[in-house]
Amino acid sequence: MKGKGEYFGTHRVIKPEGLLPQAADKINNTPDIWSNEILIDVIVLQPTATAFHTIKEKYGTDINKIKEQIYAIVEDRGKFQDPVTKSGGILIGRVKNIGPDLHEKMDLEVGDKIATLVSLSLTPLKIYEITNIDLDTEQIVCNADAVLFESGIFTKIPDDLGQGLSLAVMDVAGAPTQVAMNAKPGDTVVVMGAGKAGLLCLAEAKKRVAPHGKVVCLEYSKTQCDIVKDLGIADVILEVDGQKPLETYYRYMEAMKGQLADFAVNTVNVKDTELSTILVTKDTGKIYFFSMSTDFVKASLGAEGIKKYVTMILGAGYYPGHAEITFNIVRENHKLRKYLVNRYCK
Repeated sequence: MKGKGEYFGTHRVIKPEGLLPQAADKINNTPDIWSNEILIDVIVLQPTATAFHTIKEKYGTDINKIKEQIYAIVEDRGKFQDPVTKSGGILIGRVKNIGPDLHEKMDLEVGDKIATLVSLSLTPLKIYEITNIDLDTEQIVCNADAVLFESGIFTKIPDDLGQGLSLAVMDVAGAPTQVAMNAKPGDTVVVMGAGKAGLLCLAEAKKRVAPHGKVVCLEYSKTQCDIVKDLGIADVILEVDGQKPLETYYRYMEAMKGQLADFAVNTVNVKDTELSTILVTKDTGKIYFFSMSTDFVKASLGAEGIKKYVTMILGAGYYPGHAEITFNIVRENHKLRKYLVNRYCK
């Protein structure tokens, strides 16, 4: 075992020197850990929807090509990081070794099953073999080692939820947590996108705005719109194309009789939906751009161009207590839990 590394993991940065691991082009992914690191025996990787979408756009359903691309990314960078959006994802694994400088600081033992709550885009990762890629759940089963820095955060897998369900919701935990922090009773909340992040946001919004607020779902897919309806987690569901901002805006205004959103969340994994979200939000309202597909230049200058004064929150995935908030959404909403289990726990 090596000596003590730098708290934020900069001792692992290979190039460019001086950067933190997320921003670095290449990091050291050796499983020979420093004394203030944790070594993880990886079970499964869960890339962000944006990162996996980027790869699928290029290679379609060719599993071998997707595997080759993942191997190439990790070999080149020492971590899994989408070269286009720079996003990563999370992982689940078992604790393999704990550096002696962390034994007293961490409520953790060798053998514990954990989910990392820091991005794969900064996590040293060494893949030995990819054994399965599920194109539906976008999960990568592999034999690999990963390293968590002293500054890294994680959560133990709850016994009542299990590995599959925990993995499915943990990579998007930041989104519903922002709803919990920002949506108030009586608010109008808009959620763009009804993937798993969007569904969790809608469910939390329904609880937070009750009894007199409104929750609006904007979704491109009819199938997902039907799922939202069946789950009963939105008051208004509009099947719209967020890449067409004026069309989305007019459909929304008609359905809501001009009532703009107090708080909006964008969870989609495609580009050019920023203006749709901004248009349906009122002046002095807030928008949380969770998606890594967001172009913040388009968002900020687009808002300026239409004379819209909104507070825009960057899609930071971390908020204190976000794991437990998200776990509780699933625990409290039995229909949503059943859907997520059927969809992601194969």
